[in-house]
Amino acid sequence: MARLAYASMIPMVAALACGTDLRSDDDGQTATLPSSMTAQTDESAGDVTSNTGGPADSSSDGSADGGTKLDVGAGTGNMSAGEGGDMSGCDKVDFLFIVDNSGSMGDEQSNLINSFPTFISTIQETLDEAQDYHIMVLDSDAYVFSQCEFLCPVAFNTCIGNPDYECGVTQPMECEDVLGAGVTYPRGGQASNEDCDFATGARYMDSNQPDLAATFECAAKVGIGSTDDPEKPMEAMVAAVTPNTPAAACNEGFIRDDAILVVTFITDEDDAPGDSGGTVEGWRAALIAAKGGDEQAVVVLGLFGDGDQPGAICPPFNPDAASGAEPSPRLRQFVDSWGDRGIAGSICAENYEPFFQDAVSVIDTTCDEFVPPAG
Repeated sequence: MARLAYASMIPMVAALACGTDLRSDDDGQTATLPSSMTAQTDESAGDVTSNTGGPADSSSDGSADGGTKLDVGAGTGNMSAGEGGDMSGCDKVDFLFIVDNSGSMGDEQSNLINSFPTFISTIQETLDEAQDYHIMVLDSDAYVFSQCEFLCPVAFNTCIGNPDYECGVTQPMECEDVLGAGVTYPRGGQASNEDCDFATGARYMDSNQPDLAATFECAAKVGIGSTDDPEKPMEAMVAAVTPNTPAAACNEGFIRDDAILVVTFITDEDDAPGDSGGTVEGWRAALIAAKGGDEQAVVVLGLFGDGDQPGAICPPFNPDAASGAEPSPRLRQFVDSWGDRGIAGSICAENYEPFFQDAVSVIDTTCDEFVPPAG
């Protein structure tokens, strides 16, 4: 789905080679949930365990100056709430972005990147006590080059849409082929194709990152070269926050018990049954479990197709022309399940800044009402 190059070219090159369907062994390539995650993505996943192994705080002595603070370190925060857990209010926020890296997502990635500086500077100016951030980006597949070795023999020793891939030579980097692992070096067609150089040394950025906006641009430019079909944004999200998964091991330190969690996903297709594993209820349960059972500590923001809504602005989805978006009833159900802490926007909007500005007040209220765990 949404594979601009692959949808039209794979059958052609396969027919030229041997008359067989290049997707005939897709089932063997589909990522499956580890047994520890499957229980959390089932509709009955109400008793999942929480991640209580949060790392030490990483705050510093930054201070508000009323202007843009993209290069300012973390503040001292609300000492009463952070130390005793007996007062409401957060001083830490963990931001998780899941970005579709299929063939029709180039413009949408640019829109997200262009909207980020205003979003994060408004967060910094609005959340007075919360100046300690973790920011991690995921893409929507397990490995951008997963089908390349299959394509190389029938596509003139190249991987369609990924000119930098060397057949028989290119190998996955550490954690690069793990669904839900934070992106540090986006690769593939139209990706940044460089090391984003996170100052944390981990798979996420934090408040002390020099030139945070530029670093986010590097990470969020995940490209459009994915050879893994279908996209699995929700499965990636669940893997990223679920303890004892390969992705959780890669992302160690990202989730903090005393932070609120803000999840933003952007995709031009619905994550329908058969795409991501699990259910809407299971996806929701996984996020709540990641916050120790406190659903009030989670905000969910979704940018996806609105063709099934009154006043829709998305035209019909045309992946070959990289235009429009699929109606996304399952993703909308997931966002709506969070009530006032779920915000849906149209992926076809010309500018995402108004969407993120609307989200700031929800994040601010969630932060104000958050009660950090004692201890």
